[in-house]
Amino acid sequence: MFTGLIQALGTMEPLGGDSRQITCVSQSGEVIMQDLAYGDSVAVDGVCLTVEQVLKDGFIATASPETLRRTTLGGEQTQQRYVNLEASLKVGSKVGGHFVMGHVDGIGRLLVAEQTASSWEMTFIASEAIARYIVPKGSIAVNGISLTVAAYEPELSQFKVAVIPLTYNETNLRYLVSGSLVNLEGDILGKYVEKFLYSGNPHTKTYDDNSSDGITPAFLAEHGYL
Repeated sequence: MFTGLIQALGTMEPLGGDSRQITCVSQSGEVIMQDLAYGDSVAVDGVCLTVEQVLKDGFIATASPETLRRTTLGGEQTQQRYVNLEASLKVGSKVGGHFVMGHVDGIGRLLVAEQTASSWEMTFIASEAIARYIVPKGSIAVNGISLTVAAYEPELSQFKVAVIPLTYNETNLRYLVSGSLVNLEGDILGKYVEKFLYSGNPHTKTYDDNSSDGITPAFLAEHGYL
């Protein structure tokens, strides 16, 4: 589990097959490397990978075929490039962003990035499978970065985020151009709400608007939530 607060910037280089070498390149890389050990989890552009070999200034990990298919770690972006790094959350650590699982839902694409007086406004398009978890003022992880949805256009599956200069300058967002692909992970809370709403409690009947069991649209309306 992660928080979406990026700790360091690195580069990722394919080693052949499913193996990837990640090298810390920013000065803050020591945060990642200080107690890194075999078997640890590190979020690489929002993808949870397991450390298989610790190097002097990085590590080697293997991405499964499913991970390569679903994220930007595979496909056309396998060449050396910058990636965001975050070590797994430790018990007692501050949670400054939101709970990020490192289980990417799919790939999105940057439409436009505009600099304003105090931030960068970035608009992304997401697939319908991801867009259903997007909520205005809710949280979303973009390349592993915890961001707040400033605006959402459901008919276009587009959302906008405001990125403060610190986040923009310390992550790989500054390297993105129109058309760049990004990893997207919806808020885990939304996924559980969907699960309960449409599947019902596993100990009750499956979802039915007339069912008397579990959480249903009728139940929510009756209690003032719709």
